[in-house]
Amino acid sequence: IPHAAMRGDLGILLTVALKFPLSFLNVLKYAAEFSKPFDLDKLGLKNEFLKNYLDMLAFLLQGLPADQTLTVVMAYMVEDFFRENAVMDFPKGGSGELIGALARGVTKRKGCDIELSTAVEEIIVENGRAVGVKLAKSGRKIRAKEAVISNADLYNTYKFVPEGIHQGFDEERARFVGITANPKDGSVPYCKSFMHLHLAVKAELIPDDAPPQWTVVQDWSKGIDAVGNVVVVSVGSKLDSTLAPPGYHVIHAYTAGNEPYEDWEQFEHLMDDAVARDKDEAYQAFKDERAKPIWDAIQKRAPRVVKGACVVEKVATPLTHARFLSRHRGNYGLAIAPGNSEGWTFPDVKTPIEGYYRCGDSTTSGIGVPAVASSGAVCANAIMSVWD
Repeated sequence: IPHAAMRGDLGILLTVALKFPLSFLNVLKYAAEFSKPFDLDKLGLKNEFLKNYLDMLAFLLQGLPADQTLTVVMAYMVEDFFRENAVMDFPKGGSGELIGALARGVTKRKGCDIELSTAVEEIIVENGRAVGVKLAKSGRKIRAKEAVISNADLYNTYKFVPEGIHQGFDEERARFVGITANPKDGSVPYCKSFMHLHLAVKAELIPDDAPPQWTVVQDWSKGIDAVGNVVVVSVGSKLDSTLAPPGYHVIHAYTAGNEPYEDWEQFEHLMDDAVARDKDEAYQAFKDERAKPIWDAIQKRAPRVVKGACVVEKVATPLTHARFLSRHRGNYGLAIAPGNSEGWTFPDVKTPIEGYYRCGDSTTSGIGVPAVASSGAVCANAIMSVWD
């Protein structure tokens, strides 16, 4: 069933039941199973390596191990990974081309536009309804004809609306983010953050037989989410030479959502001061320490790529995520496991404020383009009637 066909109202009878009757009946029949966590023990899986491998796949996709991932998500992922002649797609021109394609999907429509580097300060609410946005730098107000949709993380989606504007929204805010918006104080749990290395190297430093991408698990016994334990290395210029000048390669390597923000709280005062960050010896030493597993992973297949041998070396931390991507605590999405004992569930695409909607990782599990596209489709279907 195409995700775009799924709806939260009776329109689903037209978009799914009539078009995909057998699949629809199966969904109804096995709905309870789909919403359960993926239980490897129940499936009789005994091989420790396979258990760890499935944990790794689940973790790379949504930041949680297999037993905290929906069965339907794991089923889709495994089927897609191991279908005959399956390959891993890489966007020609780099990941920016994905954004470009999504942008063209908007701007090709008459009257539609995209404003880049344009931060929103506040959602304008009048008579209990979201009617537009106020921009941060210019103070300009943009009025909405139909709805306001936030694709920001959950914390910022709440932050856009000042407290006291809407009681129901404030109550939901208090339930999810509390007073401090810190999980240790009872807020919704977040996935961990990232460490990144962005490198430019001479092509001769990377062996010809090195793959364009590889994943390293430092120690299977530590657990997939142990600090620095899983590292993904991507050399996109091996697939697309336009990503680097002739004679060079670019490398993007990162710890896959296993960097706890708590360890970086001690440096929050440096977040907006680049000069202070560069001079702070403790901060620089901690960056080096946490980046070491990434260098080690790169050197598994490219041993000559060492610190100091690169043309460009950029290290990004959870503070980088928080600052440049406006991610609260540098988070990688909500860590809401199916059937969790705390009773957490993902927020609905409709907020308590009429006309204010949300999509992205604050409403769904999963990371990257698939989660963005599916949550966007669900949000669009919540705004439009089935006849639209």
